[in-house]
Amino acid sequence: MACQKFCMALLQWELIYVITAFNLAYPSTPWRFKLFCMPPNTTYDFLLPAGISKNTSNLDGYYEPLLEAKFNSSGTYYSKLTSKTTFHCCVWSEENENCSVQADNIEGKAFVSTVNSLAFQQIGANWNIQCWMKEDLELLICYIEPLFKNSFKNYDLKVHLLYVLPEVLEEPPLVPQKGNFQLVQCNCSAHKCECHVSVPAAKLNCTLSMYLNITSGRVIFQSPLMSVQPITIVKPDPPLGLHMEITDSGGLNISWSSSTLVPFQLQYQVKYSENSTSKREADEIVSATSLLVDGVLPGSSYEVQVRSKRLDGPGTWSDWSTPVIFTTQDVIYFPPKILTSVGSNVSFNCIYKNENKIVSSKKIVWWMNLAEKIPESQYNIMGDHVSKVTLPSLNATRLRGKFTYDAVYCCNENECHHRYAELYVVDVNINIICETDGYLTKMTCRWSTNAIQSLAGSTLQLRYYRSTLYCSDVPSIHSTSEPKDCHLQRDGFYECIFQPIFLLSGYTMWIRINHSLGSLDSPPTCVVPNSMIKPLPPTSVKAEITAKVGLLKISWKKPIFPENNLQFQIRYGLNGKEIQWKMYEVYDAKSKSVSLPVPDLCAVYAAQVRCKRLDGVGYWSNWSAPAYTVVMDVKVPTRGPEFWRIIHEDSSKKERNVTLLWKPLMKNDSLCHVRRYVVKHHTAGNGIWSEDVGNHTKFTFQWTEQTHSVTVLAVNSIGASFANFNLTLSWPMSKVNIVQSLNAYPLNSSCVILSWMLSLSDYNLMYFILEWKILNENNEIKWHRIPSSVTKYYIHDHFIPIEKYQFSLYPIFMEGVGKPKIINDFTQDDIEKHQTDPGLYVIVPIIISSLTLLLGALLILHQRMKKLFWDDVPNPKNCSWAQGLNFQKSTDSL
Repeated sequence: MACQKFCMALLQWELIYVITAFNLAYPSTPWRFKLFCMPPNTTYDFLLPAGISKNTSNLDGYYEPLLEAKFNSSGTYYSKLTSKTTFHCCVWSEENENCSVQADNIEGKAFVSTVNSLAFQQIGANWNIQCWMKEDLELLICYIEPLFKNSFKNYDLKVHLLYVLPEVLEEPPLVPQKGNFQLVQCNCSAHKCECHVSVPAAKLNCTLSMYLNITSGRVIFQSPLMSVQPITIVKPDPPLGLHMEITDSGGLNISWSSSTLVPFQLQYQVKYSENSTSKREADEIVSATSLLVDGVLPGSSYEVQVRSKRLDGPGTWSDWSTPVIFTTQDVIYFPPKILTSVGSNVSFNCIYKNENKIVSSKKIVWWMNLAEKIPESQYNIMGDHVSKVTLPSLNATRLRGKFTYDAVYCCNENECHHRYAELYVVDVNINIICETDGYLTKMTCRWSTNAIQSLAGSTLQLRYYRSTLYCSDVPSIHSTSEPKDCHLQRDGFYECIFQPIFLLSGYTMWIRINHSLGSLDSPPTCVVPNSMIKPLPPTSVKAEITAKVGLLKISWKKPIFPENNLQFQIRYGLNGKEIQWKMYEVYDAKSKSVSLPVPDLCAVYAAQVRCKRLDGVGYWSNWSAPAYTVVMDVKVPTRGPEFWRIIHEDSSKKERNVTLLWKPLMKNDSLCHVRRYVVKHHTAGNGIWSEDVGNHTKFTFQWTEQTHSVTVLAVNSIGASFANFNLTLSWPMSKVNIVQSLNAYPLNSSCVILSWMLSLSDYNLMYFILEWKILNENNEIKWHRIPSSVTKYYIHDHFIPIEKYQFSLYPIFMEGVGKPKIINDFTQDDIEKHQTDPGLYVIVPIIISSLTLLLGALLILHQRMKKLFWDDVPNPKNCSWAQGLNFQKSTDSL
């Protein structure tokens, strides 16, 4: 009875000062332990109820109601206790049922034998204590909580933690000096306290010594000295990112994110429950960040939690993660989505649940996009409830509106669930084109994304592997490949630059398509930079028309790099907005120029040159900058100008003046400019002389000799023309008449036909000169040179119908100009009348107008007939016999 009242007095916290003597540190464990205190000279079994053995192993679950009963009893005897009374405390964990208790002696340091900790639980003041390091390894936390929630609810609870950390990593002394301890105020609420101690990173492996002062009212409890290495009691944060999904094999994959702060490997405890046709629970410990659960069924629900702990050393379990619930659908596809490449074979598996019953795999059929039934020859029965379909030699997925995949349906015979599997088939045949620059310092590779634009959410990456020398016979994907940064250009191509490069190394490269469903690789290709060279374009390109020879000469200089023998390609053409290029190949590596014939020596030509390795490896260079020819004289004029004469006679002075007229030479004849014209005279009396007339096209001289021959020469910077026209003026020949008749027939206002007839002559006829002008006006005379074999000629000019024209035909002989045939009007005959008859132009419009009027009259008459008919038809609403008849149909048939 006295002992019961003593304990009641102790638990009422009445102005009692309790100090636990200590001089050895208790090693703190990373799990929960308990702090027990009891009065001295007390046997641990004096409070046991009747029938309870001293072997306290059978007291589990019994002492808590016992102590609660003690807390509620009266404090009759607590006043007998004095403040000098010393209480014994011990620290106890689940792994050790006994704890050492100190007894008073002269020095206060002697030990009694160990006692069973359950006795302390029954009669002393008890606390749950847990200490751990946070995951960030910066803060030590101690959590203190009374073993019984209602033990000290009427008192203010204050807790202080005193600790000491050695300056260096060494064994601490047995009894740390009291003045070395640092005091930490703990944060307390109604039933719990937390103490925070900052631990430097350099002292995580040091031994931290500490003890607790627990105060409620005026009573103080002091724990034994405890020691701990902070690195051994790390408590990780709960795992994050808990995720569940159906795997390709039909299992449930549970995954989570591991902590990245702790410096050691973790183990994980996973507990989950399944709620389906039957319930099951499981608890597994794994070292990976995922767990695969087999035997997943449609319509099942899974609840999962995960916690973590250090794998290969002491530590404490983290708190449980937030529970996550995952529910499977009535139709399970595994895999639910497939990403693959063109030409591959893929398979889908399916479990179908219909009205709480799993369908037999023999009754399952497969459809593609609900439009095409997949042949049963592609089905496989994998079990009683699992059906498998295989799709061989797949083609690329075609876009169907917003759908970028094919939908694969698993159906119960003729009934299909709305859920489906997704099939993404991508054409990964991506062509990678590389070229080495002309300076041999970098290699640029380009590739297009047109083939994979439909795969939303994908990223593209060029990967490569460089071999020491050249390429292997069959390029393959290497596991030691490296990524290469590529940038999208405006033309839709990605561009990657390798710099520096090894000219003889083999670069095996491919495009990797990364997607949430997986990754695909394009077929690898291997290139050697030395075989991908695009040379620099030739320099110093010149183009000119060679003098006297008259050829287009194009010259160039070979680029510095590469040093290989090169072939050249030349393109040239007349300069203009759209040049019509002509090509010319040069395979002589030593050539530096080429001469080409061109039709027009007086035109401006543009020329460009490019080059390539003579062995055909690599690329053509860019075209050089264009070079242009300069128009200049290259030869003497091919001929002199055609010319004619006009004779003016002055009878009063008995003078005859001759004016020569000629047309300027074209560039093709002058080659290419005429600087001046020279008139060369030849007479019997005065001999031969020449007169320079400059750039004029008219020259007048006096005709004094009976026969006077003249020639007009064209002169350029090279010299005078060789082939020239001669004209002999002879009085005797001016009377020779061989033109018997001349007729002029106007076809229209821009064309007149002239025809003539000749008589026989002994003279050598060279050509004709045809003159025409408006009669009775001093207009300029127009003339044409006509070959001697022609007897009909078309004159194209602007003729005015109301004017009269004079036509003159001169025969030109070697001996001189013959007598002309002159007519002063057009010839009128039946042909002309038919051709110019205006009746045809009057009758045709009259006929067209008459037909138009007749058609209009018929349309008007038709409308009036319909109107007269409807006036005679009775109203169906007023006539019973007319109701139900469709009069509109009858009139339309009319």
